[in-house]
Amino acid sequence: PTSPKTSIMKTFFALASLCASASAFAPAAHSAVETRLFDKINTKIDLDSPKVATMDKLSNGDKKVYCRCWQSGTFPLCDGSHMAHNKETGDNVGPLIVSVAKAEE
Repeated sequence: PTSPKTSIMKTFFALASLCASASAFAPAAHSAVETRLFDKINTKIDLDSPKVATMDKLSNGDKKVYCRCWQSGTFPLCDGSHMAHNKETGDNVGPLIVSVAKAEE
């Protein structure tokens, strides 16, 4: 006769083997986040620099729209390239909009 402990162990190993063999045939699915961890987002702007940083000044009443998709031909300013990027990739990236209120007189 088999002990309950042995029976549980056999069941465990049978299920573990089944799961391992099933995962070998399952397609590898990677989320957008996982893909971005390994792929570069910036593929064309100042690639030789260890870090791309931009400093800008805004005056009273100014408004600027900055690129966050790294696809803009007018980087660091947005030119709307994110719309094509979003359509192609299913992403939902958009610009950073910064404005300074007009000074009260």
